Amino acid sequence: MGRSGVLRLVRWGAAVMVVLMLGAWGAVWLGLTGGGGSVAGLPGGIQVGGPFQLTDTAGHAVTDASYRGKWMLVYFGYTYCPDVCPTELQAVAAGLDKLGPLAARVAPLFITVDPERDTQATLAEYVKLFDDRLVGLTGSPDQIAAAAKAYRVYYAKVTPKNGGAYLMDHSSFLYLMGPDGQLRALFKPGMDGTQIADGIRERMNAS
Repeated sequence: MGRSGVLRLVRWGAAVMVVLMLGAWGAVWLGLTGGGGSVAGLPGGIQVGGPFQLTDTAGHAVTDASYRGKWMLVYFGYTYCPDVCPTELQAVAAGLDKLGPLAARVAPLFITVDPERDTQATLAEYVKLFDDRLVGLTGSPDQIAAAAKAYRVYYAKVTPKNGGAYLMDHSSFLYLMGPDGQLRALFKPGMDGTQIADGIRERMNAS
């Protein structure tokens, strides 16, 4: 089986894992609630998000409590990502621009799922390609695993048979956490900056 076949299998497996982890969230996948059908809210009884201990690009230890009082817009990805991560981060940057002054109330966080390669210096250079407000976070493999588990994020290393550089397969939601640290909305992959800004503004106005 070639590399494309392997990636298809892994991505199929990733989709199954996400469905299992978020099985009660059919409305989330389909985007049936809120934001004109584009933003999914939090169904009752489901817990997503929670404590994390990571390190920012300046070498400072941070936790979820470090951002308490702000809206966190959280995305899990990695700097060597060839496609979906750059697309999503461009949408985040566009969304922040469209929020105008309200963007000052948002902490946009990019948490790597590839701590082996994503050093503080690598993350610092990468996030600046998209927006100076974007905060890159890394940590030990155990710290990353704990954060991903809290947010119900799937990720796995994919090593091509030809011995080339490995890839990381991962789920691709944007998580909007309220100032209290509770999940307020999920943004599906592929949403644009306007949809993201409208979804954030709607949640801010409702709080």
